[in-house]
Amino acid sequence: MNEELAKQILKVFINNPFDAFNHKQISSRIGASSKAERQEVIRTMQELAECKQLVEDDHKGKYKINPKNIDDELVPNSYVVGTIDMKQGGKAYVIPQEEGREDIQIAPNNTHHALHGDTVRVLMFPQRKMHKPEGQVVEIIKRAKTRFVGIIQKQDRFAFMVSDSRTMPVDIFIHLDDLANAENGEKVLVEMTDWPERMNNPVGKVIKRLGKPGDNNVEMQSILAEYDFPLDFPKEAEDEAKKLKSPTKKEIASRRDFRDVLTFTIDPADAKDFDDALSYRVLDNGHVEVGVHIADVSYYVKPGSAIDREAYERGTSVYLVDRTIPMLPEKLCNDVCSLRQDEDKLCFSVVMEMDNKAKIHKTWMGKTVIRSNRRMAYEEAQEIIEGQQDSTTTSQQAELSTAILALHALATVLRNQRYKNGAINFESQEVKFQLDENAHPIGVYIKESKEANWLIEEFMLLANRTVAEYIGKPKGRNSKTGQSGRTFVYRVHDEPNPEKLNTFVEFVAKLGFSMKVGSRKALAESYNNLFRDIAGRGEENMIDSIAIRTMSKAYYSTENIGHYGLAFPYYTHFTSPIRRYPDLMVHRLLDLYLHDGKSVSRDEYEEYCQHCSVMEKKAADAERTSVKYKQAEFLADKLGQVFPALISGVSKWGIYAEIEGNKCEGMIPIGSLKDDYYMLDEDNYQVIGRRHGRTYKLGYPVNIRVKKVDMLKKQIDFELIDEEDTAPTERKKQGRSQRPNRAEKGQKSQKKSSSNRSHRRKK
Repeated sequence: MNEELAKQILKVFINNPFDAFNHKQISSRIGASSKAERQEVIRTMQELAECKQLVEDDHKGKYKINPKNIDDELVPNSYVVGTIDMKQGGKAYVIPQEEGREDIQIAPNNTHHALHGDTVRVLMFPQRKMHKPEGQVVEIIKRAKTRFVGIIQKQDRFAFMVSDSRTMPVDIFIHLDDLANAENGEKVLVEMTDWPERMNNPVGKVIKRLGKPGDNNVEMQSILAEYDFPLDFPKEAEDEAKKLKSPTKKEIASRRDFRDVLTFTIDPADAKDFDDALSYRVLDNGHVEVGVHIADVSYYVKPGSAIDREAYERGTSVYLVDRTIPMLPEKLCNDVCSLRQDEDKLCFSVVMEMDNKAKIHKTWMGKTVIRSNRRMAYEEAQEIIEGQQDSTTTSQQAELSTAILALHALATVLRNQRYKNGAINFESQEVKFQLDENAHPIGVYIKESKEANWLIEEFMLLANRTVAEYIGKPKGRNSKTGQSGRTFVYRVHDEPNPEKLNTFVEFVAKLGFSMKVGSRKALAESYNNLFRDIAGRGEENMIDSIAIRTMSKAYYSTENIGHYGLAFPYYTHFTSPIRRYPDLMVHRLLDLYLHDGKSVSRDEYEEYCQHCSVMEKKAADAERTSVKYKQAEFLADKLGQVFPALISGVSKWGIYAEIEGNKCEGMIPIGSLKDDYYMLDEDNYQVIGRRHGRTYKLGYPVNIRVKKVDMLKKQIDFELIDEEDTAPTERKKQGRSQRPNRAEKGQKSQKKSSSNRSHRRKK
């Protein structure tokens, strides 16, 4: 084949991917004018058709490009591989795997049966001026999922499943024989089995009937199924769990014994599994010994067992509003591995000798046996820290109080050191619900994180960092390479993308906040100051969300690049093997290397890390979806009620507002604002009335009425009220900053505010 000529011919077809050409048209386009040149064009086109890079059109002698089979050596950079992000209406974008490459826009008729999250191969179209990169999906390399949740719509001779997901652009066709007796209007889990080339809809079959939409249990199960979490443990795993035996005397004797050392757990009051404990004692040299004791799940869960296989597939426990879906069978997480009070338990521990400045003088890591003296709730520990404990304390309670206060002092030093070293206070508010006996929400509140939470957090961070440093920190001959040479599972967090960071700095500047990006410490300080200043304001949620998107996402990897957000050069997850599979892997690897075992396969463990990172994201998405459902349920019986709210976002569709105190967010459709024709001012995050200039800006206070709640879509609609009553004065409430009124004309500067936020850390 004449490769140079083939390249010219293919470029014509690639530049016109939907058109058919004969040899005369191609010859004309590439300037082949002589008879010999035209004969060479005919021969080359036939050869391209034989190797299936061209396909014959319906009209004889005419060919079209075969987008699935272009030789990248002949026409380089024709293809891009990436992940498809579906939007409502069928439009999509492909996020390239290659870093630094711009997202590719895919028209609805060019998605080639791809669905949200699929890994796809895209044929690139010629770049048009003033347009984003465009392309056509030509191959689905890997399906992100094949199971979907939705509602059955039954016809006389067939049925469809209408998906719950907004990112699912098509309904799934189901033969009546494949309904598994599901009734019309019933919620089901469907497996997609086929998608014939010429069909607009995929074909599937019902694999589980979930029940009637709107039922709490059905909706929670639907959320789990939608994110590919199993609803039950396999019988084999349950049977294995039932057969687990107590550790032998020989096993206990082989471990370092901490049963005579003051040891306690601090957890939420409603916790059932206790996977970490602290021990404390004063040494003869005036230093203190602090032990971080973690349930030794690896003793009970062996690689390759049914329990281990199921735990790996799940990757993590999932915490929905009204239930926990554990990674391990209940007997393990709530019984044999749970560090319950007054019971002997096996642990993997990090024990540190520290002075009063939190400097570590000695560290020991290994298998232990402990006996928790006290199961404490965060509230109880907080009372000790605040000096509110009962004066009629026993000797053990007095000893416990002394330990809590000493550990609190050390934790405070550790926390201050982290921020001094450039840690960023990325924290998000945790919405909690008061549920009645039917799991119906009767109240919504923001959970507050205090010093007792920080105490536990700091020592867990310290243990994680210590383990990672022991394995990863180069020693001796390897010190120049920056790697220890041993494969390990790290929790890593990359530095922010400079382009995204600059965009974010410009964004917050328009809202009246300045950030310094000259150095790493200056940037971290700017972030922390920003989070403090926006606390309690209407902009808080949006700025938090954009700030997190600006930063890279933390993930698991065998390649250590450090943890940017925590300012740790070495970091891992060691402290929660009951609920996170990576921690279980870390326990196994640490034990192996403590006994001078050979390094494991890096490629194998990198694959494990990628899977666990994916499952972690799915769990977080499922948890957020359950919160949205419960927020919608909370407001469903409050139609017509009025609440104070803050504008939390603006778009061309409407204004988003968040009710003060419970963070229930809804949209005020632009079309519902009848006093003017409103336009989006995207650059300044506001909508403005064309005639009167009335402004609704990010962060402004408004009064809203709950207008509509769609439980199945988890969507809430609001309407504005009291238009005249709120204009154009400013208002100030206890615990809130002073802000300009939403209805003022023009723009006014906003005053910064600071208030305490309640947080939930996701490191």
